[in-house]
Amino acid sequence: MNRKYLAILAVLVVAALAFAASAFSRSSSNTSTPTLKGVVGPGFTISLKKGGKKVKTLKAGKYKIVVSDKSSIHNFTLEREKPSKPKLEKLITSTSATTTKTVIWTLKPGSWRAYCSVHEAQMHQDFKVTK
Repeated sequence: MNRKYLAILAVLVVAALAFAASAFSRSSSNTSTPTLKGVVGPGFTISLKKGGKKVKTLKAGKYKIVVSDKSSIHNFTLEREKPSKPKLEKLITSTSATTTKTVIWTLKPGSWRAYCSVHEAQMHQDFKVTK
């Protein structure tokens, strides 16, 4: 092979490696946001899980939260209860319909509650977010 073809081949290999590294970087950043799965209804139940297990403690940070609302009489709300300032509360689904919604939200350290605001006394799950 002459030098011209070797130089072209080297440029193509470098370009291919750069493209592969870029694609890997994009896919890694997408998978670095942990997913939480919330379910409310159809009865008087509510849950928030990570990897199929009930959430008791989470590390502070950004989460992808996927909520399946199976009842038009319930909603799904996340709220940091302590410390109460600044107030951090997110109504993810409303009581108007059954639906699935996905949000990206940053959870900060404190005591948190996932609950149905209509039936909070019966339908809630408390958890901690640590640094």
